[in-house]
Amino acid sequence: MADHISPPTVKTANPAIIGLMGFGMTTILLSLHNAGVLPINMVTLAMGCFCGGLAQLAAGLMEYRNGNTFGTTAFTLYGTFWLTFVAIKADPFGLGAESASMGVFCLLWGLLTLCLFLGTLNGRYGPKVVFSTLTATFFLLAAADFSGIETLTVIAGFLGICCGAAAMYVAAAELIEVQYGRAVLPF
Repeated sequence: MADHISPPTVKTANPAIIGLMGFGMTTILLSLHNAGVLPINMVTLAMGCFCGGLAQLAAGLMEYRNGNTFGTTAFTLYGTFWLTFVAIKADPFGLGAESASMGVFCLLWGLLTLCLFLGTLNGRYGPKVVFSTLTATFFLLAAADFSGIETLTVIAGFLGICCGAAAMYVAAAELIEVQYGRAVLPF
């Protein structure tokens, strides 16, 4: 009788770290523009395409493989957000984006983000901060687009910087936790 040999167990990495870092860095860069600190240029668009878009799409697909519905939904959709945002700003069809359309765009993303925020309420504190500040950022940007009040964009920019920094912190805390095998930074 042949011995049964079990296949080796495969440990999978935590793709949320990639997604959160890509999201955090890109959000800070765009938010610096919204806050009036930096212009929007090729640096922002390239970061949005690759770190915000492709890295988050990859993280979303890896979260799917891990069976994480929340991570799959969040990272895949925000990856598409960044790719869409880059396409809007690059304007390859020369159609432009009027304020009302951008207001609806931000409002829809704010509503999605609010739903995701509700999904964080039974978890750790860090994701609650990321999703609550992102929800407020999108709603402020929508209000700015609808009203034309530039101050709302600036406020959204500073709030977005906080959101991006929180996402990077959560990613760093998770990475360090994996490396040390225990919680080191609270999140």
